[in-house]
Amino acid sequence: MAQEENARAVDLKKAENNREAAIVRTGIIGIVANIALAAFKAFVGLASHSIAIVLDAVNNLSDAASSVITIVGTRLANKQPDHNHPYGHGRAEYLTTIVVAVVVLWAGLSSAIESVKSILNPATPDYKPITLIIVAVAVAVKLVLGIYVKGQGERLDASSLVASGEDALTDALISASTLIAAFVYLALGVQLEAWLALIISFVIIKSGYEIMRDALSKVLGERVSAELAQSVKGAVCEVEGVHGAYDLVLTDYGPQRLQGSVHVEVDEDVTAREIDQITRHIQLSVLRETGVILHTVGVYSVNTSLDSVAGAMREALIQIVEENEYLLQAHGLYVDEQAKAATFDLVVSFSAPDRHVELEDAVAKMRALFPGYDIIAALDADISD
Repeated sequence: MAQEENARAVDLKKAENNREAAIVRTGIIGIVANIALAAFKAFVGLASHSIAIVLDAVNNLSDAASSVITIVGTRLANKQPDHNHPYGHGRAEYLTTIVVAVVVLWAGLSSAIESVKSILNPATPDYKPITLIIVAVAVAVKLVLGIYVKGQGERLDASSLVASGEDALTDALISASTLIAAFVYLALGVQLEAWLALIISFVIIKSGYEIMRDALSKVLGERVSAELAQSVKGAVCEVEGVHGAYDLVLTDYGPQRLQGSVHVEVDEDVTAREIDQITRHIQLSVLRETGVILHTVGVYSVNTSLDSVAGAMREALIQIVEENEYLLQAHGLYVDEQAKAATFDLVVSFSAPDRHVELEDAVAKMRALFPGYDIIAALDADISD
């Protein structure tokens, strides 16, 4: 089993390195494309004495800087764990995404301010053929770049790349609106550029806000997806000797870097040696099937005889849970008939007006049904599906 664990660890490391290489490669493509576009605009701007085109070239250089930030963040995220960061540096990718989100928000706010200025102090536009050609080239390059970078980000689960792709797409949208406004003005004499730019500015601000919100949510700690939770629990329950998987806690230490713990129910007469074997099989099975590292597997002892008081308590507990909308699950029930004591965990919904009241009410019902028994229940949180 140890050899298999080592082999799996090697495979995960290779996948991690391949992911890093793909992100860096995509970032370099973004840098090259933006620098090439900036050089093209700067050359034409200087040749035509257009300060607007030259300033637009500078904007492309800032986009290239976003790609540099993404690469630096990815390199930092893949640094090996150290004494101060034993779980690695994976969350650096989320911080990188926040920086890119700030760039997107800044671009949206700057565009909105300039649009309002243009609306309040309109000027007669002068759409020269060379200007329209440059805008058309910018739209094409940014559109292709944005679709590619965002697609790679989604495929690699790299939020910073997704943010860079969104930034490129919004740039393409701004340039496209300028092109549309130019054709409308040339055909009808109606000025729409400032109004279109203002509308798109709000779209950019919304995009930057969503990128920021999602990144901050990951830093704060999100609920694990129902699909992943069920996959992990399914892998756990497939191990022989396991009757159920509960209290799954997963912590996100960066994209594809999930670690956590789980509790399992096993028969009360299982030996320590058998528990050790079950635990190791669980960890390997979950790692193999989901890529999640379970560093801790807790154990609930379950009564093997269900035709006694334990069986009756289990049925009563199930009934109590089914009758209360705020009680989601009861598990870990163990009855010590000699000591006249029973313990279990109760999962109470976060939507309950008072979770402790719901717990106490359930315990009171159990005590009424089984007088003479000391009923003790622990309050569990609804942390995973």
